[in-house]
Amino acid sequence: MKPHIHSPRITHLCWGKIEIEGQQHLKDAKCFPGGSTAWDWGETGTHHVPGIQPSDVKELLEHGATCLVLSTGFLGKLKISTDTFQQLIPVHVRQTQEAVALYNKLTETEQVGALFHSTC
Repeated sequence: MKPHIHSPRITHLCWGKIEIEGQQHLKDAKCFPGGSTAWDWGETGTHHVPGIQPSDVKELLEHGATCLVLSTGFLGKLKISTDTFQQLIPVHVRQTQEAVALYNKLTETEQVGALFHSTC
């Protein structure tokens, strides 16, 4: 059995800013077992529509995530591509504040990965 590698918790969230356990503030973030980084939409050509692509979650899976939390923004403007739901692990979609709460809870028991959008 693989040891549980904790995903870093979100310690602060407000419009345009996400703080992840001691890191500086990020606008959009990727969190995964053992770490986190800024989520640069330009890497995969992500836009609000069609939304989060399978390539956006690839790094989370490569770091061992066994479930995903995907945020749709504070106002729910970020969509999720239907292809993204083809992952063979649970995918939870929530508005950003709800996504952070669920993600922080899941960090206690799951190898969770997440994408957080901190504006619209």
